[in-house]
Amino acid sequence: MSQARTAGGLHAATAAMVGGVPVRVEEVDAREDQLRASRLASSLPLRGTSEGRQLRRWLTQLLVTERVVAAEAAARGLTADGAPSESDLLPDMTTRLEIGSIAASALSDPLARALFASVTAAVDIADARVHDYLERNPRRFESAEQIADHLRDAARRRAFRLWLDARCAELVQLAPGYEHPGDPRQPDNTHRH
Repeated sequence: MSQARTAGGLHAATAAMVGGVPVRVEEVDAREDQLRASRLASSLPLRGTSEGRQLRRWLTQLLVTERVVAAEAAARGLTADGAPSESDLLPDMTTRLEIGSIAASALSDPLARALFASVTAAVDIADARVHDYLERNPRRFESAEQIADHLRDAARRRAFRLWLDARCAELVQLAPGYEHPGDPRQPDNTHRH
């Protein structure tokens, strides 16, 4: 018995495809159920509302991102051994906002942090940028080394976010109803300019 296909060509029971492998609607359901059973339940939007559908879109983005990370880590032969800590990569709320909620959530997994280290290993900062920063912010840091660390960490987060966005764009196909929450073409998007 064949399943119905959506307008995007995916099976109705499929929320997304990642490198040709389906992410099933039941996986999104399970992740939502898990979240609704947590201490965050009272702050979540009601099911079936516009905000509830946006939550499901966000959960779908998290699931596909986790799949992309796992596939890339496997392709690179990475393990979680020796991965940096979450607080090393995302020491505060500002850095979490900077990298984005999906990437920040994915980085709770040590394997994702090992991938972050691999993807960003070659990112560095030129001495001229450190000097320029010091001239513009003379009292923010005690040393050029601290400035270099600060700028390098920010550059690594940006590089990882851009790499992850590109890999997801290459590997992920989303079913109607499971589009990115910020996609202006989907009916529940409320972000307007």
